[in-house]
Amino acid sequence: MKPVALLSCVLLASLAACAPQQAPPPAAAPADASAPIDPAYLASIEQWRGERERKLRDPQGWLSFAGSGQVAAGAHSVGSAAGNDIVVAKGPAKWGVLRLGADGGLRFDAAPGSGVTADGRSFDSVPLLTQLDEGGPTRIEAGPQWFYVVKTGDIHGWRFRDPQSPALQAFAGVPHFPVDPSWRIEADWHPYPEPVPIELLTSNGTLEPAKVPGQAEFERDGRRYTLRPILQEGDDALFFIIADRTSGRETYGGARFLYAPPPRDGRLVLDFNQAQNPPCALNGHVVCPTAPPENRLDLRIAAGEKTYPLAH
Repeated sequence: MKPVALLSCVLLASLAACAPQQAPPPAAAPADASAPIDPAYLASIEQWRGERERKLRDPQGWLSFAGSGQVAAGAHSVGSAAGNDIVVAKGPAKWGVLRLGADGGLRFDAAPGSGVTADGRSFDSVPLLTQLDEGGPTRIEAGPQWFYVVKTGDIHGWRFRDPQSPALQAFAGVPHFPVDPSWRIEADWHPYPEPVPIELLTSNGTLEPAKVPGQAEFERDGRRYTLRPILQEGDDALFFIIADRTSGRETYGGARFLYAPPPRDGRLVLDFNQAQNPPCALNGHVVCPTAPPENRLDLRIAAGEKTYPLAH
């Protein structure tokens, strides 16, 4: 993958699929479009959707993000009062001071009387871990809300989470295409001798390393397509970051996510009825990877979740 080409693709298309901006071709009807859906399969998709919605309603989930921003080197006051460098929606007027050194070192000094804690412990000054550090990120807490620092590429950012965030309060479910069993596809699986390193462009323009263990190949309407998954540490499921002819029109432009069970005997099930919005499509305070060029298909995948209407 050439990072410059990928960066240009996403920036110029504003996270839409890297394909000509023309009206999408009419969807080809599956051969058995008039056949009734197997009740057991329909129930399995409805169960999947129910579990997906339950997770999205979790007060600790993606919709709890209620603030975000980048952090430059230096000292930054944090609190709910308007005069702070970093203003969060709730909690004490002054939480304290976030310090980012030129060497990347992070520290948080608690404001006197603020009552904030670090991972549940009282403190005066504490070093901060990001999500890339073992045991991180360090949570600076004020009641049920918490503040922490993340790192993507060379960029540091702050995040504020609230179990009663506006996004959670406004959540009314995710729209989706009707269930279509023809989009449950058995693909051929071709593992690579060794995982291939690539770089993924994130929704905030940074690059993240990843590894591809092989490729899935399938046919649809007489054409053959290839998708490459990303390895996830500690997870046997294959993780696909995909875009298609619905991207930027009916579905989120940057990507949709699709998880597939481990392959067996050279075969792999790709159930596009379970294609889902990435976290950054549900909440603008989240950063996530966009689809690599190899996974941007000239195919209209009318299955899975549609664009979620962000409230912000």
